[in-house]
Amino acid sequence: MVSLRFPAATFPRLPPPRPPSRPAFAAALAAAAAAAAAAAASLTLTAKSVGRPPLPHPAPLWASISLADGAAPGSVEPRTGAAFPAETSGGRRLLGVGLRRTTILGLKSIDVYAFGVYADDHDLRQLREKYQKLPVSQLKENAELINDALERDIRMTVRLQIVYGRLSIRSVRSAFEKSVGSRLLKFGGSDTHELLQSFVSLFKDEYKLPKGSVIELSRESSHVLKISIEGEELGSIQSKLLCKSILDLYIGDDPFDKNAKESVQENMASILKN
Repeated sequence: MVSLRFPAATFPRLPPPRPPSRPAFAAALAAAAAAAAAAAASLTLTAKSVGRPPLPHPAPLWASISLADGAAPGSVEPRTGAAFPAETSGGRRLLGVGLRRTTILGLKSIDVYAFGVYADDHDLRQLREKYQKLPVSQLKENAELINDALERDIRMTVRLQIVYGRLSIRSVRSAFEKSVGSRLLKFGGSDTHELLQSFVSLFKDEYKLPKGSVIELSRESSHVLKISIEGEELGSIQSKLLCKSILDLYIGDDPFDKNAKESVQENMASILKN
């Protein structure tokens, strides 16, 4: 508070002000405390932000994994809050996160699972020679880059995190039979029923999928698909067609989440140029 001083002779001495009542005094103290806290918070935020300009937008997920809270930007699916590690245990890096939604009886839309797409950056660099002359801005829009990622022997993982609390393994099996079946038909023709059944039969009724459960679909070297639930391996199938069909659900022409696909391609482009 600013203090103004005047010559004593100029003004007559006034009687001292009456002390405020207790309720008014308490309210004044509370207001002062709140103001002090707000000022302190403002100073703290200002101090922390000094010398730290914002990252250019958009920043690759893998380029920012050393933040104070240990999470890379984009490693949390925003609608569900499902968090994904910046790397898998096998060292594959997170390229993008998305959400699988479905509609019940054509009326109610539900969030089924969040997903993260990972890839081995060393394997991705197999494509560097082919795309080295293209700038990142063109690679982000290059459909051939995604096609190469689907076709080549690049180790990738799609990590599914269940967010719907009443999802049964039977529902998962049925959903994969429909979605993966359509992609097998798209890429391999009608003679793919046996291959589809070899995949969906791995999701046995004994497995439970409470909210937060993790399913991993991984393409290993030589196009071997490995499936696991909560770290327990269900089985593996060597099939380039099956690997491509599953990855196509997430990064192909008609993906479950278009924003996730864009993020994946953007980060693939950044890896190829670094």
